[in-house]
Parts: sequence; C-alpha cells; structure tokens
Amino acid sequence: MSQNPDPLTVAAIQQACSEDKAASLATTEMLVREANAGGAQLIILQELHSTLYFCQTEDTSVFDLAEPIPGPTSERLSDLARELGVVIVGSIFERRMNGVYHNTAVVFESDGSIAGLYRKMHIPDDPGFYEKFYFTPGDAQFNDGRNGFSPIETSVGKLGVLVCWDQWYPEAARLMALAGAEILIYPTAIGWDTTDDPTEQARQLEAWVTVQRGHAVANNLPVVAPNRVGTEPDPSGQSSGIHFWGNSFICGPQGEFLARADDTTECILSVTIDRRRSESIRRIWPYFRDRRIDAYGDILKRVRD
Repeated sequence: MSQNPDPLTVAAIQQACSEDKAASLATTEMLVREANAGGAQLIILQELHSTLYFCQTEDTSVFDLAEPIPGPTSERLSDLARELGVVIVGSIFERRMNGVYHNTAVVFESDGSIAGLYRKMHIPDDPGFYEKFYFTPGDAQFNDGRNGFSPIETSVGKLGVLVCWDQWYPEAARLMALAGAEILIYPTAIGWDTTDDPTEQARQLEAWVTVQRGHAVANNLPVVAPNRVGTEPDPSGQSSGIHFWGNSFICGPQGEFLARADDTTECILSVTIDRRRSESIRRIWPYFRDRRIDAYGDILKRVRD
C-alpha cells in the first residue's frame, strides 16, 4: 500500500452541465477552488464535465467537441492544478487522431503536468447512452506495454482511475488493485429515463451504489464516484431526456459511506481518508492471499459453454 501514511483529503465534485463549454468549465473551476480552500489534496471531477452528455443521440457534428490532449480543456485544468498545488482528475472527450476518439480521464499532477491518462475501456450502447458511436475503447495495452487497467502514479498515491460503465465490472477494479492502486475512482454520468416508474428508478440507483461499494469491500480500497445532476433533454426529441441522479459518494475500504450527495444539488463531497486502513483490513480479511489464481483460467472465455 501507500508508502505515505499521512491522511489524504479527497474531494468529489457534483455539478450540472451546460451546452456552453465555457460555462460548464467556469462552474467546475469555481467548485475546484472551493474544494481546495477546504483542504482537498485530490479533487475528482465527473465524467464529461465540460459538456452536456451528448451520447443520447448519434450525431457526427458532435465530434467537433472533441479535443486533443494537450488541448484547451486539459491546459485549463493543468493551469488550475499548478496554481492550487492539487492533483485533479478531469474528463475529456479526446480526439486521439482523425476518426479515433476516446472518453478519457486525465490526471493532472500538482505541478500542472499530466501524470497519466485512462481511456474508458468498457463502452456501453444502450437507449440514451449511445457511446459506441463516439468512443473507441481504450487499448488493452498501452504502447509502452502497460496493461490498460494500470494505476496512475501521483504525489498523492497510485490512483486506480476507471470511468462510468467500467464500474459494473469487478475485473477492472481487481486489476487496478492487483497493480497497487490505493484508491478506486469512477467519474460518472448516469441517470434515469424520466419515464421509468419510481420503484424501478430506486432499484437502478441502489444497484449503482451497491456494485461500487462491493468493489471497495472486495479490494479493501476506498472508492470515489462523482456523478452529475440535472435533467438534460434528448436533442432528437424522441425521448424526454435523462435525469442525472447525482448521489455522488465516497466510501471506505469496507464499503462504509464517508460522504454521499443528494440527487439535485451541485456540491462538493470532501473527506479525509486514513491511508493505513486498507493495509490493516487486508491483514484480517486476506482476500488476496486466498485467491485461487490456478483455477480462474476460464474467466478469459466469453462464455463457458
């Protein structure tokens, strides 16, 4: 685990977004500054925080929103990280090359440098979430040979950064933990179909919270999951849009809630994490010791038929 036993103050930003990228980023910057004033050393932004969630429809003109890295949004976040002396996890619709675009989490070191990228690996294609049209999956291996599920080294520790749909896959969390991640981070954009009945909406929300708390428990790691709020219309008019359910949360390595937001309010969740707890818990709940790696070969098969 971490070589630094000092407590770590982490903030998760929950915000509503605008079709005006400048307005969204201005809100982000205001909330980041407020989180920093409250003592946060690591500040985590939600998925695609500079734009509306554009994946409700398939529209080739939306590719104009994509940016290279470095680019305007990454440079703004880099400058902010440098000025405040904090580590920031941001989210960018990345134009990697002509025709190849990614949903990319970018980690900015406290000196403004880019500590690393994580390109979303699992890409959904569901009603209202047509991400396969826009996003190429992250590479299974980086060009330098690292696995696509590799923690990012920073001055505040090794960050296991994943993105939204990745949060439903225990394999992703486990691979990050096996590579030494000290915290699991899930920038998110998820919400309800406004036509779903309240009981179904409640089931969906609790499933989302529960699966991520399960990753915390199974890997003895804190989890940070910032999500957006607000209702965003369907540009095609074919549906009533998505009501993003907020409920951003931070939990500890036994799945215990440390902070949780509501479903409507722009806010900052800030907690101080005891970095020694993960190791102490692994000593009494030694899941990693007892893994039967000799018996897991079939996990690499699509179906065991």
